Amino acid sequence: MQAYDVKKDRAGLYSPGRDFAVVDVPEMAFLVVDGHGDPNTEPAYRAAVEALYTASYAARAVARAALGRVHVVAPLEGLWTAADLAAFTTTRDKGAWDWTMMIAQPDWLTPAMVDEALAAASRKKRAQTTLELVRFERYAEGRSVQVLHVGSYDDEGPTLERLHDEYLPANGLVPTGRHHEIYLSDPRRTEPARLRTVLRQPVAPAP
Repeated sequence: MQAYDVKKDRAGLYSPGRDFAVVDVPEMAFLVVDGHGDPNTEPAYRAAVEALYTASYAARAVARAALGRVHVVAPLEGLWTAADLAAFTTTRDKGAWDWTMMIAQPDWLTPAMVDEALAAASRKKRAQTTLELVRFERYAEGRSVQVLHVGSYDDEGPTLERLHDEYLPANGLVPTGRHHEIYLSDPRRTEPARLRTVLRQPVAPAP
């Protein structure tokens, strides 16, 4: 049985080039956890990521048992906001960031399956409080501009500045939603210079 892999099924969204490109992102299902603060130092961030992976693997097991369908657990993604855009592009003030971490789920996963998976995971995990923060929802991102960033997360600033200060104005576009990142590499096994991250920004025509 060949496992479903969202990175292959939606390759245009998960395998972009290194030039800015406009894409239309359909509504998709995710497991998500919200939080605030520096992802490098905030304990809640690490707990949220652990809970998302725990819940995602539990959901995969439930779906396989119930439907006989198998999928590859998708990469970690994050929606990021800050009161001042400079917190992303220039100052990189990570303590000011609000985040929603998430992992995409196949369309056949139902809320009931997620409830069953979370209950099963909570019985096995000590960090039940964080698992209780995991929720299942659909997210419709729509028209967006994205690019592949290769390198350290801390080196994203110049690319984001070009996006907001050059590409969007030149193409008659304005940002409309939260900055979105998709982490294609495992930072535990990949040196910073080789990390691959999709940078995505929802947009709309400028008024």
